Parts: sequence; C-alpha cells; structure tokens
Amino acid sequence: MVAPVWYPVPPIGYGGIELVVALLADGLVDAGHDVTLFASGGSSTKAALVSPFVEPPDPRLLGNPWYDAAHAFASYTHAAEFDVIHDHAGVVGPVLGAMLDGRPPVVHTLHGPWTEDSRTLYGMLAERIHLVSISEAQMRDNPEVRYAATVHNGIDLDAYPLREEKDDYLVYIGRANPDKGPAVAIAIARRAGLPMKMILKRHEPAERAYFEEAIVPVLGDDVELFESVTHEVKVDLLGRAKAMVFPIRWPEPFGLVMAEAMACGTPVVTTPWGAAPEVVADGVTGYLRDDFADLVSAVEWAAELSPLDCRARVEEHFSAAAMVRGYEALFDKVVG
Repeated sequence: MVAPVWYPVPPIGYGGIELVVALLADGLVDAGHDVTLFASGGSSTKAALVSPFVEPPDPRLLGNPWYDAAHAFASYTHAAEFDVIHDHAGVVGPVLGAMLDGRPPVVHTLHGPWTEDSRTLYGMLAERIHLVSISEAQMRDNPEVRYAATVHNGIDLDAYPLREEKDDYLVYIGRANPDKGPAVAIAIARRAGLPMKMILKRHEPAERAYFEEAIVPVLGDDVELFESVTHEVKVDLLGRAKAMVFPIRWPEPFGLVMAEAMACGTPVVTTPWGAAPEVVADGVTGYLRDDFADLVSAVEWAAELSPLDCRARVEEHFSAAAMVRGYEALFDKVVG
C-alpha cells in the first residue's frame, strides 16, 4: 500500500487520505493479510512500514513533483515482492504501475476531483491499472474511463464518540480555498447569530493567499480559528457543535469530514455538490441547500435532527469495516 508522501499515516490534524490509508492498512492486517505500507516517517501502522523519507516534506512544498516521484519510485522498486499494489498517492505511481502490465496488478484510488489534465492521463492508464472511485458522483463525473469498483471511504467509529447534547456554535473543517467555502461558512454563522469554530488548513501558498485576502478581513470575536489540531480536539469540536457548515462549491469526490461529523451525532449543512447527496441524507442527517438564505435556515432546522440518526447512517454506509470488505473483494477479483 502506497500512501501520499506529504503527511504521516495516520495524520496529525489535517489529512483525510492518510486517515483512510491508516484504517485500511490496519483493517487488512486485522483480517489476516500481509500488508506493507510505504509512507513517510512518523507513521504508525499494524502493517510493515517502509519510509523512503525519514520525515514528511515541508507542508509548504505540497504537490512538489520531485518528492512525489522519489517516493513513488522507492515504493515501486519493490513491486515484484507483492500480490497487489494499492496506490493512494500522486500521478507518478499509477504511471509506473501501468508499466508493470499487471504483474502485479495495481489498484489506484482516485481521491481527488476530475480535471482536464487528470481525464487525459487516466484515460491512457485506465486499461492498465484498476481505478477505484470513492463515490458514484465521482464516477459519473467521468464516465469515459473503466472503473474496477466504487468503495466509499470509511472511518473508525470507535474513534468518534457520539455526543447527543450540543453547544450553541457551528463548526467548519476544511482548506482555505474558495471552493470549500470557509468565508461563506462564516457569513452563514454570522447571519444565524451563532459563533463559529474553524479548523482551517492554510499550509500551501494559494491557501495562505486566500486566507489573507478573504478570511482575515471577515474575522471577528465570533470566529475561533484552529490549525493542525489533534484528533481528540477535532472530535470534541465536532461532537459539541450544533451543526457542521460545509458550503462547498466544487465536485467534492467524497467529503470525509461530513461522515466524521455525523459519526459524532452532528448534522451537516452543505450544498448538493459532488458526493454530498450520497453522504448526507437530506432532512435526516443534515440539509442540502444551494441558496445562502436556505443554508442559514437549515442551521436552525438542524437542531431538530436526531444525533442517533446521524450516527446510524455512518455505521451503515461509511464504517472502516465496510471499506475494508469492499477492498478485500476488489483485491480478490484483480488477483484471482
């Protein structure tokens, strides 16, 4: 299993892909499989750990192709030792995997959105590796390639305590990026008359620039900022919140944080973009609305929703156990 090079597995704070990789690697080991995880130093796993980089690169270098290529090359030089390779990282690994001609088979999970560039590359690779979408919405966004399966991301429910009693604030978790809507989340909270607690990732240059331009001018005493928090702090903020506000304006491939919030019994107020309608049951575990005024109203409606229903949806559809079973079935198919 090849993780991205940028954060340890599991991550400390931000890192949705790394969290998924951590759960999947440990879950496969628990199921009796022999797993080797290629991930940055500082990682912790039940699998055998190989770390081409002793420490993760500086977060400000996120996306640097040299680190991605070096990590991928160091991982794929061991390809002949395994029955199957499962790659969660950047584009260099899948290119190397396509050159293996199925010996061993390479499974690549598409954790990001479709772009013009990615459509071109994966259109060339799709017949040589096994592509996995993380939502039906992601698959529908590019029906031109062959998919081996759709497997929803999962979370470890034991790590997300249910909290039925809520405090009177809203929470936002995401990148400092206009498509993720942090400035809109602040505006929604302010219009609803509620304070906002934000776990905001702003490592990359574009994120820092957007933060200075769009977030700093609208900050106030009613907005509390957090960055690089521990898992315990994150689930505490999620669990006590009246609702999580997630006003995305892009084709979100999955949105793991929505499942995390619901696991804590916290409803999600979001827009019907990308996979959000697959994750959030409208009127049951949150609300899907496009209009700003409707999103503000949905914050008030969220107080009437059942934390137990939120939790139950994650148990049924987005648990780590369900994710492990999905990938086990796929590995059996591509190897057999």
